This record gives sequence, structure tokens and C-alpha cells, in this order.
Amino acid sequence: MEEITLEQVPRKIRDIYEKAMSALERGNAGYALDMFRQVISLEPRFLLARKNLRIGQVKALLATKPTAMTHQMSSLKGAFTMMGAQGKLKKDPKAALDGAEKLLALDPLNLSFLKFFAQAAEAAEMPEIAVQTLEIARPYYAKDVEFLRLLARLYIDTNQPGGAKDCYGAVAELLPNDQLAIKNLKDAAALDTMKAGGWNDMKSDFRTKLKDKKEAILLEQQAKAVKGDSDIDTLIAERLKDIQREPQNMNFRRALADLYVRADRFDDALQALDDATQAAGRSDPQIERTTSMIKVKKFDAAIAAAKAAGDEAAAAAKEQEKTTFLYDDAVTMVKRYPNDLQFRYELGYQYYLREQFNEAIEEFQLAQRNPQRRTRALYYLALCFTRKGQYDIAFEQLQKAASELTVMDELKKDVVYEMGILTEKMGRPAEAIAFFKEIYSVDIKYRDIAQRIESSYQKK
Repeated sequence: MEEITLEQVPRKIRDIYEKAMSALERGNAGYALDMFRQVISLEPRFLLARKNLRIGQVKALLATKPTAMTHQMSSLKGAFTMMGAQGKLKKDPKAALDGAEKLLALDPLNLSFLKFFAQAAEAAEMPEIAVQTLEIARPYYAKDVEFLRLLARLYIDTNQPGGAKDCYGAVAELLPNDQLAIKNLKDAAALDTMKAGGWNDMKSDFRTKLKDKKEAILLEQQAKAVKGDSDIDTLIAERLKDIQREPQNMNFRRALADLYVRADRFDDALQALDDATQAAGRSDPQIERTTSMIKVKKFDAAIAAAKAAGDEAAAAAKEQEKTTFLYDDAVTMVKRYPNDLQFRYELGYQYYLREQFNEAIEEFQLAQRNPQRRTRALYYLALCFTRKGQYDIAFEQLQKAASELTVMDELKKDVVYEMGILTEKMGRPAEAIAFFKEIYSVDIKYRDIAQRIESSYQKK
């Protein structure tokens, strides 16, 4: 399924979506959720609207402190809707998906409803929305093996092996002696390694995607922890033979670069990627991104070596070189790939570090269109506006970010903390303490949060 972005949806749908977001920020959740539902009924591929709908539904349910009985009651209430939707699964999967949405409107954390939603999404050839919905529900089912395995399979089906590895790793921790869990984790790790090395379009049985059994075995070896230099040398030699045999095979060349990095042979890795670009006859953003990462690793290795030798001056010089490289590289990548929002985010961050706040704001405003970077871009937009003294605009960005974060993870802690700082700056100390307490209640060691809360009690 090809995702539709905010810029691509028709004006009418965009207007409804913006009304929904405005209502959400004002605290009118009921109206906002109705608007989000209208948006996705008009354009099912608009994933950002569906994400905000689901986040709003989950937040509303969690506010009621749901129990097992809550889900049992919702299952009873949704029984007829479930049967009707199941009957449409094969003949009219989109109608079945609409039924699944109605079930999640009743209870977005009901496991039976979530499983059926995933089933309907796959039948409608939209597995991405199943992944999105299960990701939002995952904190609630963090120790549920059945849920984790379902999400892992969906990650594999949507070519996101890193997510599958994470889920299977959680399963392996819950079931340390389960051989299937261990095998699933190893396979997902292998797929993740291959994707990082440029192996694209991998599905659940990755061997079928390889040209022959020998290639599969080599990749499995590469995915495992290397025991010594001889193991890496053997794999490098094999890969060089593969390239000699199939010089146009980009996968072999990328894998060779990965092996060189493992051996700390950074110049050889960079040369391998340069050879890959020349063999392809065109530039590739993935290869260029990997090249940049290897150059950063090379800087880090040089800095570590200088520090180990006690040469702090050399280490500082290399640190400065690295800083300059990161900025220059970010500028170059945006010029070369102006529509790549990840590059926009990275350039915005470099501008922020240099206190070029207007330039940073421009890049983060573009980067927030990337669903994977949206909330972090909003966070940095707030920091930029704060440094410019525009506290009200900064606070609006943080409100947007907070409304899209359902779990008090590190990012939400950062967002809520800055909301506290801003309300303090705006002369609203009671609100500030309320924000700080949100963090204090889950993480007493976060920054100076304990000191702030204890000081507030001493002032009473």
C-alpha cells in the first residue's frame, strides 16, 4: 500500500484533518475522533490521520483504567459487529476493515478486536495500518507472547525486520528456553542485517529471496557474531569472489562494505561502496547514507584511539572534524535529495546545534511530515521557538507532540519536561509543577525532576 501524506490528500480532506487536530489540541477529543474517522473513511491510505485516531482512542480508554472485565464487556457488546465483519472478510475486505474500525472504536485495546483488525487489514492489502495499530497497543501487551508474535509477523510482511527482531527478542526474554522463540529471533536478526546491508524486499522465508543455498549460508554467517579476524577474512574473501562472478550484484558489494566495517577497515568499506555506485552507474541515497555512517564510525575510531593514547589535542581536533563533516554532509544530502524528509530532519538538527534557529525551523517544519520523525521534529521546533523567546508558539508544538505520544517514554519525558519549563517561564508555576509531576511519578531520576518536585513541596 502506498501511503498518502498530508500534502497529497485533497483540500477537503485536509481541512477536515486540520479541524480534527485543532479540536484535539483544545481537548475536544470526542469531536476530534469523529473527524479522524471521517478522514480515513474518505482516504484509508492517509496513515497519519489513522494514527492520531488510534492514539486518541487509546488515551481515552486508558483514562478509564481498563481491566480484563472491560475487554470482556466490549467483546460482548461488539459480538454482532464482529460476526458481520467476519462474513465480509473474503468477499469485501474493505467493508470488513470498516467493521474492524467500529470494533476498535468500542475498545482499541481488546485483543480479539486487534487480531481481527490485523486480519482485515491484510485482506484489504493494507498491512501497514495493522502494524501502526498494533504498535500503539504494544505497551499494553508488552508481555503478551501471542500479541508480540503477531506484530513481529506483520513487521516481516511489511519489510521491517528491525521491528520483528525487537518483538522476537521480547518473546525470547519471556520464553528463554523456547526453541521457536530463539529461531525466530535469529531469523529476524539475519533479515535486519541483510536489510541494513542493502538487501531489500525481504519476507518471512528469506532463503527463497536468495539466488542459491551457498549465498544464504554466507549471509547467515555474516549475521552471527564474528569470533575472530580469520572469520571476517574468510567471509570477505568469499564476498570478493561473489563480486567477481556477479559484478552488477549490489547486494554483494554492500555486504562486503559491512564486513569491512566489522573489521574496522573503514577505507576499504568506503571504497567498496564507491565501487558499488560506479557499477550501478547512478547515485543511491541508501548507499550515500551508509557511506556517511561509515565516515562517522571512522571519526569515532580515530577519536577513541587518540584518547587511548592520551592525546587530548588530537582527539579534540578529530571531534571538530567530525562536527564539520556532519554539517557539510547534511547540507549536501538535502541539496541532492530535497524530498527526503529524513535528510531534512538531520539538517534541521545541525542548524539547531549551530543556533541557526530560523533555518532549523524551516527544516523541522518540513521534517514533521515524516511520520517516523514527526514528534521529534515538533520537539525541536519547540526548542527553537523557545530560544527565540516565542514561548506560546513553542508550547503549541509541544502540545501537538504530547497528544501523539501515548506512553511516557524518553521522548515524551523530554516533551513534558519542556512543557513544564515553558509554563514556568510564562509565569504559570502551578501548571509547571503538574507537568513535572507527570514525569516524577514514573521516573524519579530523570534530569533534575526530583529536585524540582522536592523544592516545590518545601515552598508550601
